[in-house]
Amino acid sequence: MDKQLVFSFPHMGDYHVVIRSMLGELFPGQRVISAPPTTQRTLELGGKYSPDFVCSPFKYNMGNYIEALEAGANVLLQTGLGCRYGYYGEVQEQILRDLGYEFDFLCFSRAHVKPEKIYRVLRNLGCPLSMREILGVMMRTAESLRIMDALDYYIRENVGFEIVPGSFEKLQKQLLKELSEPQTMLRLERLKQGYARAAGEIPVKKSAMPLRVGVIGELYTLMEPFSNFYLEKQLARRNISVSRRMSVSFLLFGKKDRISLRESGGYLKYTVGANGVDSVCQAKRYAELGYDGLIHMKSFGCIPELNVMPALTRLEQDYGIPILHLSFDANTSEVGVETRLEAFADMIDMRRKKAYGTARVSGG
Repeated sequence: MDKQLVFSFPHMGDYHVVIRSMLGELFPGQRVISAPPTTQRTLELGGKYSPDFVCSPFKYNMGNYIEALEAGANVLLQTGLGCRYGYYGEVQEQILRDLGYEFDFLCFSRAHVKPEKIYRVLRNLGCPLSMREILGVMMRTAESLRIMDALDYYIRENVGFEIVPGSFEKLQKQLLKELSEPQTMLRLERLKQGYARAAGEIPVKKSAMPLRVGVIGELYTLMEPFSNFYLEKQLARRNISVSRRMSVSFLLFGKKDRISLRESGGYLKYTVGANGVDSVCQAKRYAELGYDGLIHMKSFGCIPELNVMPALTRLEQDYGIPILHLSFDANTSEVGVETRLEAFADMIDMRRKKAYGTARVSGG
């Protein structure tokens, strides 16, 4: 190819680090850039050129694409999910072309992701690797995602109790720096063991019965912290242990819908699209484990998560576990979310005190 390819893709949490490394291996000699960090400008740009009532992930992605194109990208990537998100790629591509941008657009939705098609597309773009080499890159990428998500899961449960502020964040940044470079499977196994051990050695001051909150809901809003006003960090500052199973690893390697539907305990009879069934299953699991509360997050107008709200209400009544429902869009007030979150934290703390006679130590 005459021109140098410059790849980019939308943000979702810190996953851009691993995806950038993967693309660098697939296209040696070409440039791979992460879109600029998601900011209010990103949302305003995306919202300006998006349909008014489309869900916020569409708007964030549009903003990421525009900022990536401004930074010099000429190949954009998109992956589809099991809801309207799977159709967004074609619409976003047309909007960007109407704005005058010139680029190649690759959209890998679940319905179209077949190894032979991916191989053909990659080769057409100039990937010099064989099918076997490409599969090796994919396997290492998947393992990198597992390692990253495993550390994140541990951090969410414990960061609110660290004795030295910033200890877990420093460790997380070290791992991301390591994963930004190509790795062998042997090296990845050493990273997995080493970082699990290092995380366990970080001193924490955690009571035997800390307040525990499970976080469930729509994928993008859960995994892109800017879109939910860094809600998990807000909970950690209140000395609350946070659990969230939903991650890219869960999305790729989690249970199939038919298995999850059986584990919903009768709260759902049919699949509802995307990961709505998983929200109910995880809510039921957290309730059975004795969690103090649940937070259900979604983008405004997310149909699958709207569909499961009656089931979550019945589960809330049956198990006596409070659920805070939060919807996010371009007009959501950060102050409003913080106020509701503070009231929710105080409420579950008072419930704990009433039930056991002890309350958590306030995080201020």
